[in-house]
Amino acid sequence: MYSLRKAPALLAVAALAAGAVACSAASGPEAAPGPGPRSAAGSGTAGRTGAAAPQAPHTVRPIGDGSTADTGPQPRQPVFTRLAPGERPPQLVVFSWDGAGEDSQKLFSHFRAVGERYHAAMTYFLSGVYLLPGDHKDVYAPPRHPRGASDIGFNDRQGITDTLRELRLAWQDGNEIGTHFNGHFCGPNGGVGTWTSQEWASEIRQAEGFVQRWKTNSGLTDLDPLPFDYAKELVGGRAPCLEGQHNLIPAAKAAGFRYDASSIGGRQTWPSKIDGVWDFPLQDIPVPGRAFETLSMDYNFLANQSGTVHGDPAKHAAWGKQMHDGLIAAFDRAYRGNRAPLFVGDHFESWNGGVYMKAVEDTIKEVCGKEGVRCVSFKQAADWMDAQDPAVLAKLRTLDVGQTPKNGWSAFLGGPATGSSAAGTDAAPAAARIRPVAG
Repeated sequence: MYSLRKAPALLAVAALAAGAVACSAASGPEAAPGPGPRSAAGSGTAGRTGAAAPQAPHTVRPIGDGSTADTGPQPRQPVFTRLAPGERPPQLVVFSWDGAGEDSQKLFSHFRAVGERYHAAMTYFLSGVYLLPGDHKDVYAPPRHPRGASDIGFNDRQGITDTLRELRLAWQDGNEIGTHFNGHFCGPNGGVGTWTSQEWASEIRQAEGFVQRWKTNSGLTDLDPLPFDYAKELVGGRAPCLEGQHNLIPAAKAAGFRYDASSIGGRQTWPSKIDGVWDFPLQDIPVPGRAFETLSMDYNFLANQSGTVHGDPAKHAAWGKQMHDGLIAAFDRAYRGNRAPLFVGDHFESWNGGVYMKAVEDTIKEVCGKEGVRCVSFKQAADWMDAQDPAVLAKLRTLDVGQTPKNGWSAFLGGPATGSSAAGTDAAPAAARIRPVAG
């Protein structure tokens, strides 16, 4: 379902069942989401680029029906300051999860623990229908679809309870709770890519509402509230199937979003804004052993390898290694080159024996403790970007993929912006450019 970059000879992946490629692989009308980690507010070196802010005592203030509560500033958040003149930027790495629900695989809780272990804050893009029980599905009025429709189904009360637990802990660990919106509709027949800005605005309001009123909708009134005001917490999302960003941006901006992570085929260069909203795309990264690049997401490696979630078991290990090595190659060319942020997207799924989950976990383990690396959420990445001198960011955008300043970072960022002529010449070779195809 996700847009991908692939070799022209590879056929479109039409055989994947809709439920199998949805954010949490719902398998029926009552199917629940998938698994995750425990993460700190940053990683790598602290100091100038992000010491954690001290937390003051705060009175808990229930909001609305008590589904959420204002408990004060989020714990474990770094405080970012501007780079000093000539200072090399930190290497920001964002690991993000589409769907973000806890099911029997328990991948949400698992990766929350992984994040805690390796000091990685992450972004969990919650699908709002994961907090809506199937017997109350008519509460959802999706654009261009019948009331109560959803391509990823809804949840049951045990799934809602488990997902709420992980969302509470994830936020308290310093992670971000973003949105993957709701019904995950893709394609030309009423999919999100066809929606107007007004329809996106309705979807955003409903995504917020399912979080703000899960007690009313589920009847689980004895459970603790989520410890945040979602109207303030929600500052970004990723559209289903990476479709519809053009009309999403105006609605996202009106809703107070600070970034959008829905675009595809971004090169590993420094990001910019679209109408005041940070554009944090999935990026083209290497596919070791093949002459093209694909998007920095588990699904896209799967689509270019097996074309099915149950591929040949004899090839599982090789496919997992290929994704791991591709992520490391992408990291290395940024870390040793232009230091552009690396954005990685994933799903709580055990596709092809879980090899993509292992590839992501091994990558987190290998990169998040390196000197100068900060594994952060998208919200924290936006914080860092907003803290910088716009002239410095403009200079950073002149660096190509894998490119380092020809006279070193001190000279490159030590004076005023001078345009593209200030960029270095040590660029990584460009990979084949492949047209995006819907999977």
